[in-house]
Amino acid sequence: MNESMKKIKSPRNSPEAVKKRTTPGVRHGRHCVFMMHVHLVFVAKYRKNLFTKEILSFMESIFRDVCTDFEAELKEFNGEGDHVHLLINYPPKVSVSSLVNSLKGVSSRHVRKQQFPSLHKYIWMDSLWSGSYFAGSCGGAPLEVIRQYIDQQQTPH
Repeated sequence: MNESMKKIKSPRNSPEAVKKRTTPGVRHGRHCVFMMHVHLVFVAKYRKNLFTKEILSFMESIFRDVCTDFEAELKEFNGEGDHVHLLINYPPKVSVSSLVNSLKGVSSRHVRKQQFPSLHKYIWMDSLWSGSYFAGSCGGAPLEVIRQYIDQQQTPH
């Protein structure tokens, strides 16, 4: 191989250059740059007061594993006796509905299989979650700021 055929390393893609242009929280895909977050709320079936601290802790680890499978990241998790809140950073190739379907299905299956003592009286239940959920997009600039930015673009003449 002669000298002219050797691959030239671009200073643009050096580790230092990449680090300089990396914005915290912004992720990079093969052909896109993104920062997408969704706030999810799942409610226990019949709004039953089912969850203890132990169950919530167990569910958090399950949710983290499911998110990893989707190349997503569970940023925050918390809950009360009858519902849970999740804040997830996810890539654009993942639909929120498929992510929710997996999160609810896998967690329901594992929690019921674990046989927590506090759930013994609800052993009849065939599912842990209500059929509905809340999903809200979040992060970035407020809508009014984005509207102003778009409105102020210079339209070509």
